[in-house]
Amino acid sequence: MEILKLVDVVKTYEKNVAVDRVSFNVPEGSLFGLLGPNGAGKTSLIRIITTITRADEGQIFLGGEKLNSKHPEVIGYMPEERGLYKKMKVGEQLVYLARLKGLSGSEAKKALGEWFERFEIQSWWNKKVEELSKGMQQKVQFISTVVHKPKLMILDEPFSGLDPINTNLIKSEIYELHKQGTSIIFSTHRMEQVEEICEEIVLINKGRNVLQGRVKDVKNEFKENLFHVTFDGELPEVILDQLQVVERKAGSLSVKLPDTESSNLLLRQLIDKGVRIHSFNEILPSINEIFIRQVEGSN
Repeated sequence: MEILKLVDVVKTYEKNVAVDRVSFNVPEGSLFGLLGPNGAGKTSLIRIITTITRADEGQIFLGGEKLNSKHPEVIGYMPEERGLYKKMKVGEQLVYLARLKGLSGSEAKKALGEWFERFEIQSWWNKKVEELSKGMQQKVQFISTVVHKPKLMILDEPFSGLDPINTNLIKSEIYELHKQGTSIIFSTHRMEQVEEICEEIVLINKGRNVLQGRVKDVKNEFKENLFHVTFDGELPEVILDQLQVVERKAGSLSVKLPDTESSNLLLRQLIDKGVRIHSFNEILPSINEIFIRQVEGSN
């Protein structure tokens, strides 16, 4: 079952079509990547999903229900441009934001106390946001996103401004929430993070769907029959003459095989010639390479 379903969603600003009949499903409990270059329509889509704005056409369903004014209470949204009030005290502000999401004052304080203890930031309660570093503010923003235990969480560049230690801290919390069943949409320009974190992706360009699927399936779809071999000694020239060599170094070789040729045949030839193989791996394209190829191809 999907937590979120978009069907032919359209959003126009004056004469600019920001979202052009976008359709995709986010499976319940998934880590889902919403990808696209700057100006692709990602932010417009997120604003529609979170009910900040409305679609001009199309339908959106959350948990099987048509998107409505009650749904923000079960959505957590961490925008790229952080939305904290600089002059307010951290604790006061987080209680206020939690109550906007439907928690009572006592429920908010209890839930926040648990998060402050988990992040070891109890001393921040009475600090003003402007007294915190960017990374510290990021933690506060993250807490505001998850304190009401949303069913769907949308994270837009969640690691921006964080050092490696705090990046790992937030990342571990994302995995824990995912383990507990939270559905998470992850929007970022960092393709290596997408590859590490996301199970499924959708790629948007110029307001349109370009590509969607499970990460492993997408990578397999765009593979080019490239293989990397590491070995001892020298390869026989009779084998090298038959191969399309992409890269050759001492003790390693990258080759492109014809689409009709099995990698098992190459491996058998090497073994039959007495080559001592250390590793034999297929080279799959990275999500970054696929991203660039698809965006440039659709321009």
